Amino acid sequence: MFNRSDLLIVSAAVVAIGAAGVTRYAHLGDVTAFGCAALAVALLASLVGRSVEQLGERLGSGGTGVLQSALGNLPELFIGFFALKAGLTSVVQASIIGSMLANLLLVLGAAFLVGGLKHGSQKFDSAQIRMTMVLLLLATAALVMPAIAHGLHAPVSQHEKPLSIVISVVLLAIFALSLPASLKRRASTDPVPAGHEPPRWPLWLAVSVLAGASVAAALVSDWFVHALEPAMGTLHISPAFAGLVIVAIAGNAIENVVGIQLAARNQMDFAVSVIINSPLQIALLMAPMLVLLSLFTATTLTLVFTPLLVAAVLLTVLTVAIAMLDGESNWLEGAVMIALYAIIATMFWWG
Repeated sequence: MFNRSDLLIVSAAVVAIGAAGVTRYAHLGDVTAFGCAALAVALLASLVGRSVEQLGERLGSGGTGVLQSALGNLPELFIGFFALKAGLTSVVQASIIGSMLANLLLVLGAAFLVGGLKHGSQKFDSAQIRMTMVLLLLATAALVMPAIAHGLHAPVSQHEKPLSIVISVVLLAIFALSLPASLKRRASTDPVPAGHEPPRWPLWLAVSVLAGASVAAALVSDWFVHALEPAMGTLHISPAFAGLVIVAIAGNAIENVVGIQLAARNQMDFAVSVIINSPLQIALLMAPMLVLLSLFTATTLTLVFTPLLVAAVLLTVLTVAIAMLDGESNWLEGAVMIALYAIIATMFWWG
């Protein structure tokens, strides 16, 4: 059943949802409503992650990965959809790239930093994540090629909408094709980590929490987006910064704090796997889904990102790939990743 940590998150989520609802309909100020909704989204994302983990344990590590792929990014998917309905295309585009950056630089950097300070140089199986990095590089190339074509005024730049749809279908197909290999690889090679605990929650409880958290995430995401635009005006935050940092962290990065905890316990294979798979799922699953879902809204989302977003994600993926090439991490590499994230975030503060 629930332990103390579970009860704390559930209780905090319930309080945050109540506060978000009150501030949404009682008109207590744009910034207050936005802050309460952002906190509620972050806590619900963490709760979805925990329930997915408890469900996945019954299917093995491969099953956990599949469930995380399918359900782990639900809160941010809801935020993206409601933001598209509100016409906030630039926020959605920035949040897609921002989610990848938050996990690859901020969360992975924090894992390297915490683990390195506590245990010194840490090793992980670079061969195990090599295919993940190859898929991530493929997905990144697919996300930046339309912007390059647009910048070069190539003939295909006149057909950005159908191009984005085709790329989205291809990425979803690659995601589907990668699942069997991922299941087989994890089931056959992943050792049981030290201190691994069996599922604490009964099946009915895990399903109930997941269903409740998913419904609540959809509801709160609508409140979050409703408060986002007026809060940006009040706080003088650009749409690019809001998507790149605030939406990305609230909707996605919080759930991957478990990766930092694993690094602190010197379980780097699992820490790296958890953190790296999240941006991969965003690129292969969430971004294509938002492009296709935008067909049912008044706002069409394409994969033509701004040059600065393209440069940010390219530099990030290349930096992470180089840092992980030797299968070893240290605290300084983590500090460098966090510094790069801070620099990129600052560049988008003004838009």
